[in-house]
Amino acid sequence: MVNPLARPSEREVWDALARVLDPEIPVVNVVEMGIVRAVHLEEGRARVTITPTFSACPALHVIRDEVAAAVRALGLEVSVQSVISPPWTTDWISPEARRKLEAYGIAPPTPAGDTPLIALEANPPRCPRCGSFNTAVKNTFGPTLCKTIHVCNACREPFEAFKTV
Repeated sequence: MVNPLARPSEREVWDALARVLDPEIPVVNVVEMGIVRAVHLEEGRARVTITPTFSACPALHVIRDEVAAAVRALGLEVSVQSVISPPWTTDWISPEARRKLEAYGIAPPTPAGDTPLIALEANPPRCPRCGSFNTAVKNTFGPTLCKTIHVCNACREPFEAFKTV
């Protein structure tokens, strides 16, 4: 039971938000994916600012609802604000989330600054199963807007790769 007289700290709010999993990639949370941009506390109220990975992200309503529920569970009133400027970039994904993506079988994105605008990827993604860079794009449209489908020419396994944006 939350003590109504004790107000949670900003750190406690961030910790609660770190327990909100990305609904499309449930091995990473919305904080380490860089979706949560800011937390502002004032007199028992919290304002959480989020930026979707894509402006038309189909999971945005789920993320917004789960972020609000996590903060309300701390005993705070909450508003969740979505902003799209500056746009989310894969550079906001934490190193820990990149490791989790790879362990889950999804090749993490290369740094956005390293990818030319005219190429899908500056370098082929490394296969998350065998580590080979001898990979090829099979489909630029993966199961979600943020991923592509590749195949590893070394181990012959298909895998998803996170698009660099």
